Amino acid sequence: MKIALVHDWLNQSGGAEDVLEALKRAYPGSPLYTSIYARSRVPAHYRDWDIRTLWMDRMPGIYGRHQIYLPLYALAWNQLELSGYDVILSNKSGFCHGLRFSPDSLHICYCLTPTRYVWQLEAYLAGEDIAGAAKLLLRPLVAGLKRWDYAAAQRVSHFIAISSAVQERIKRFYGRDSALIFPPVETARFASAATPKTGDYFLIVSRLIPYKRIDLAVQAATELGIKLKIAGAGRDLHRLRALAGDRVEFLGYVPDAELPELMAGCRALIFPGLEDFGIAPVQAQAAGRPVIAFGGGGALDTVIPGITGERFAELTADSLKEVWREFDHSAYNPEEIQLRARKFDVSVFVARIDAFVRQAWHARKSNQEFQFRDPVVVEKGCFPWNTENSSA
Repeated sequence: MKIALVHDWLNQSGGAEDVLEALKRAYPGSPLYTSIYARSRVPAHYRDWDIRTLWMDRMPGIYGRHQIYLPLYALAWNQLELSGYDVILSNKSGFCHGLRFSPDSLHICYCLTPTRYVWQLEAYLAGEDIAGAAKLLLRPLVAGLKRWDYAAAQRVSHFIAISSAVQERIKRFYGRDSALIFPPVETARFASAATPKTGDYFLIVSRLIPYKRIDLAVQAATELGIKLKIAGAGRDLHRLRALAGDRVEFLGYVPDAELPELMAGCRALIFPGLEDFGIAPVQAQAAGRPVIAFGGGGALDTVIPGITGERFAELTADSLKEVWREFDHSAYNPEEIQLRARKFDVSVFVARIDAFVRQAWHARKSNQEFQFRDPVVVEKGCFPWNTENSSA
């Protein structure tokens, strides 16, 4: 098969780029189409890739402030038409699924989330520092983008969701069914740091921005007198410091090489926000540590109450305190937690994605109905794969 990869933008490194790296691992010779490519802001080895940008890459200041060009992304992607490829595999959180392609191609969209600031605008605005006048202008613009986004989603051949929560949104916003393939996590790197001994602290690993709801954990830990370490940086730091008591420690940015040991030494990872998936809980579990998470979004797939951690019911400090107060880290089996984390490994992701692509392409060529058959054999003792909705 001749395969093209598509990614919204390359001006930062995060969870979307972790997925992209795994896709490049699966299809190393495939070209990558993206709206912008800021070479200095992404890993140096990206320069070895065949990266092809849209005309937006020439817009002034776009690498640092790509959000201000929001009205142009749909236009730019709508103008891109790919031909000569058997399969187009898009890694989408923005607008890249809106590209056009020849009728003999197959477009598979790995959906990180339906475009957040289109379909969940008010929640997005609540977490961003946007002036009132800009908000007034943004709402009618987003109404138009919503119509475009829905129409673009109807052109996609098959959707794959990163979590049950995203799967539900794809159905609700786009009216489309989707398969479920969890994002890739480097579980072996964290498993290598696992130890039977734990420290006296709980841990958060996160960017410090409002929607992550780190404030709930800071408030709860301060009121309960619990030792909490917070690894990460961001614009919410000063506000969080003002809320924190003496037992809350801000570590700042922690290099990737130091994270496995830090996670392996905690009593539990605290994951207080609503996330589409959430890599950090799986990393902590790969190190054998349980997780206390808000019971929504990706945590519904990764945190199993009583086995890999606990969930709190409401996005409030009181709800978190209720669970945290009764939490006993010694009640969890580190080996079982690690076992269940393995189904999120990079190798599993690559195997499942490649199987999906090949099966979908074979069904297209054979003019057959596509039903995804998961090729991965689950290790003994691990939860079975969620296959209830595994058809696109």
